[in-house]
Amino acid sequence: MTAKSTPHRITIVDDHPIFCLGMTELINKEPDLLVARTLDTADKAWEAVQKDLPDLIIVDISLAESNGIDLVEDISREYPDLPVLVLSMYDDSMYAERALLAGARGYVMKQRAISQVVEAIRQVLAGNVYASDRIKEKMINRMINRKSPKTGFSLDDLTNRELEVFRLIGEGLDSREIARRLNLSMKTISTHRENIKGKLGLKHYTELVKAAVDCVHEMKK
Repeated sequence: MTAKSTPHRITIVDDHPIFCLGMTELINKEPDLLVARTLDTADKAWEAVQKDLPDLIIVDISLAESNGIDLVEDISREYPDLPVLVLSMYDDSMYAERALLAGARGYVMKQRAISQVVEAIRQVLAGNVYASDRIKEKMINRMINRKSPKTGFSLDDLTNRELEVFRLIGEGLDSREIARRLNLSMKTISTHRENIKGKLGLKHYTELVKAAVDCVHEMKK
C-alpha cells in the first residue's frame, strides 16, 4: 500500500498502559498510520476529540469510571463521521451488537488484536464494518433467538455498565473484586446489582449469581 503524505491519526482509549504501548508500536510500523494519542479515561478522550479530531479512535469496552460503549454512543452522536473501532476481552455477540448499535464500525477481541487490528483499522477507514466471522455468526443467531432458552429472559434492558457487572458476576467475581476491577465504589456495585435483579425479575442474590453464571456459559458457546 502506498503511504499517504500525512498518516491517518489514531487515538487509543484504554486504561492498560502495557497494552497501549504494544498497540502503538504495532500500528506505528505501518507507514500510513500513526497513533497520535493514548488516553486512559472516557473524559480525557472526549476532551481530546473535541480539541483535535483524529481520523479514527480505538476504544476499550471496559474503562475505569465509565463504559466504552457509552463513549462510543457520545462520539457517534456528536461526530457521526468519526469511525470508532471497539476492543473487547469478550468473544460474544451481546457486546459486539451493542458496540455496533452504539455506532462503532468494528469489533475486535483484545486477545486477537495483534493479528487483526491493522486489518480492522484499514477496513474501518475504508468505510466498511469489521467483525470476525465467528462474531457475525453469533450475532445472527442472537438476533434470531433474542432470549436464551435456558434463562428465559433478555439482557437488552440492562445498561452497558449493568451488563458489565452482570458479566463479571457470572465470571465468579464478588462485589469487592468487581468494584476494584471497574474502579467503582461498593455502594455503586450494590446499586447496579439491585437494578439488574429488578430488570430481570430476580428476587435474591443467589438467583442473580445463577442467572449470571448461566448467561456467561451460554455466551461463551
